[in-house]
Amino acid sequence: DLATNLVGQPLVRRQVMKGLRDFLENQHPEKPLVMSFHGSTGTGKTFVSSMLVRHLFQGGLQSPYVHQFSPIVHFPHAEQIEQYKESLKRWIQGNLTTCGRSAFLFDEMDKMHPGLIDVIIPFLGPSWVVYGSNYRKAIFIFISNSGGEQINEMTLDLWRAHKDREEISLQDLEPAISKAVFENPESGFWKSGIINEHLIDFVVPFLPLKSHHVKQCVVNELVQQGLEVRPGVVQEVANSIPYFPEEEKIFSSTGCKTVASRISFF
Repeated sequence: DLATNLVGQPLVRRQVMKGLRDFLENQHPEKPLVMSFHGSTGTGKTFVSSMLVRHLFQGGLQSPYVHQFSPIVHFPHAEQIEQYKESLKRWIQGNLTTCGRSAFLFDEMDKMHPGLIDVIIPFLGPSWVVYGSNYRKAIFIFISNSGGEQINEMTLDLWRAHKDREEISLQDLEPAISKAVFENPESGFWKSGIINEHLIDFVVPFLPLKSHHVKQCVVNELVQQGLEVRPGVVQEVANSIPYFPEEEKIFSSTGCKTVASRISFF
């Protein structure tokens, strides 16, 4: 599914598959699987997280063992942060008691109130039992736009240096992501113990998408909607999307995010 439907993200495919396979094949993992997805809008972060839970849990996102959090929906008011901490801790504890193989998805970590996420630290480390529950088989995924700008800049520099997308390694990107995400006072991970205690197993960078990737997304969307794939339509939808940088117009400014809504115009 990743190979067929995830467009232009070789690094994501390699990392996510390796992390997931190693974790699920281990009957006695040391700690839960913790992954942090970073990249600009429309590059596939939410798409991959929903794909993972669709394959791992019957009912996918609707499964009673998959829990999704959005700061805007669940934690909107900064003055209520202590209350949010308490309820988040209780929620995770209660659900891990019900099912140790639960998944927790945290959307828009860049909009999370700093300090709030640290309440889940006890659930992420390599202890046997926390609050009476064994939680080592749980999966935590953090999704964030932060670091996207740095990933885009570095991908552009590597493109200008004629480095192939497939050659880009995590080592090329990780230092810049870490700096952008973990040293930013606006970020939910700011000065977080999750970072200081190295509890994230995989930092997964999503690269900006080029025009031919956008075309692939258009084809996938047409097929999914049961529509005829006409090259003219594919080209027109791809052309209607803004690209950056201004002079070279290499990467899609919105990734594949607006593809589905644009198809109906052509």
